[in-house]
Amino acid sequence: MSITIDRPATIAFPATSGTPADIASRMPRRHTVVTDDGLAGAMLVANALQSCGRTVREFAVDVREGVPYGSVTCTLSMTPAETEEFCDRLRTLPCVLAVDPY
Repeated sequence: MSITIDRPATIAFPATSGTPADIASRMPRRHTVVTDDGLAGAMLVANALQSCGRTVREFAVDVREGVPYGSVTCTLSMTPAETEEFCDRLRTLPCVLAVDPY
């Protein structure tokens, strides 16, 4: 499943974003987001990804019955600075327990 959007980003990235050096350092970065609340938590993360304005290159959800935590794996093209800001923003969601960039 791929979530693609043609609208401006709603997650505020650093002011240096968009310079030629930043664009050159953009590369696909994979993240695993650990959630609680089962499928509802995973859907909140999916909603946040959809509204961030970035193209999601890969998206996978792992939610299992009887397991208290689920995970969302996604890949987005970002600079290192954007990656840190992205992780910080995801951590503000109440269902997110951890964000692990690869």
